[in-house]
Formats: sequence, C-alpha cells, structure tokens
Amino acid sequence: MLAKRLKFLPYMLGVTAVVAAVATPVAWLTAGGTAALGVLAGVALVGVSYLFTSFILAWADSVNPKLLLSLGLATYAIKFTVLFLVMARIAQTGWAGLKPMALGIGVAAIAWTVGHAWYVWNSRISYVDVDLIK
Repeated sequence: MLAKRLKFLPYMLGVTAVVAAVATPVAWLTAGGTAALGVLAGVALVGVSYLFTSFILAWADSVNPKLLLSLGLATYAIKFTVLFLVMARIAQTGWAGLKPMALGIGVAAIAWTVGHAWYVWNSRISYVDVDLIK
C-alpha cells in the first residue's frame, strides 16, 4: 500500500546520490578532506531526514488522510529540533567540517525540493482513483 504513495523515492534517492557525487569531490578539491566529509554528512542527513518524512506521511495517508497535517507538522518540528541539537553538539567539538556540513544540508534540501517539484510536474498523477473507474 505504501509503494503506491512512494513512487517518487527512487528518483529522489538518485537526486541525492548525484548531489553527493558532485558536491563531495568539489568540497575535497576546494577545501580538503574534512570539508568533503562535512558536505557528505550534510547531504546524507537530508536524505535520511526526507526519507523518514516520506515514510511517515505515506503511512499516515494510508491509515487516515486527516493525520497528514498533524503528523507532517510534528515530523517537521522533530526533525528541526534534532537537526539543531546535532549541529549544536558538533559545534561544541570545534570540528572544521561544520560549515561544509551546513552547506551540504542547504544544497541537498534545495535539490530535494527542486527534484520533487520536477518529478510531480512531469508525472502522470491521476486525480481520481483509476481502479474505481473500471
């Protein structure tokens, strides 16, 4: 049941892989290994975060569509709280990859947003349940 709601995930995971494959070597060449690790960690964090949200929202939609808004907002709040705590903890260590990690998070979030918009725009999404028409 969730597979129908998560058809976009292979495409989006591909977008994430492309961002990681491009951003990591660029960071390595411009700022060194620590920056490359930071960018890769940021991209991975966004990928895991969006994947988690996708599964939560697909599950909520399959159980009761009225849960979407409340679970979506709760998931959003939890993710940003965890992100803030993780970044604050990393900042306390003085790790030099923190700024590149933040850059990786920003680039990956923009890539997910643009990629998802492109996917939705170019997909054939039925506005009615096609199975009921038969």
